[in-house]
Amino acid sequence: MKVSITSKQQNNLMKRKEVSFSVDHSETGGTPTRAEVSNQLASLLKVKRELVYITNMQTKTGTMTTVGDANVYDSVEQAKNLEPKHIVNRNAVPEKTVQEEAPEENTEEE
Repeated sequence: MKVSITSKQQNNLMKRKEVSFSVDHSETGGTPTRAEVSNQLASLLKVKRELVYITNMQTKTGTMTTVGDANVYDSVEQAKNLEPKHIVNRNAVPEKTVQEEAPEENTEEE
């Protein structure tokens, strides 16, 4: 997966950088997750992962290229004040559920 930044603009009023990006995922196959792209963008921009909020991500039909937009804030508090709740929820780091780690119980009665 190769992430490249296509445009970057500073928004002083909102105290954030507005970034457009493209992801070439021909090597990995499927569309990358928001968490994977956020981590790559954070490393490219040299900021913490918590400050990157992907607002839009769309794979072009028939290609292995995804384009999207992200906002990179100066602080976490500023991000939570400005970003809608559904965007904050979409960009939350996924946690492993207890059910995935627990062994399956045998439901058949003998």
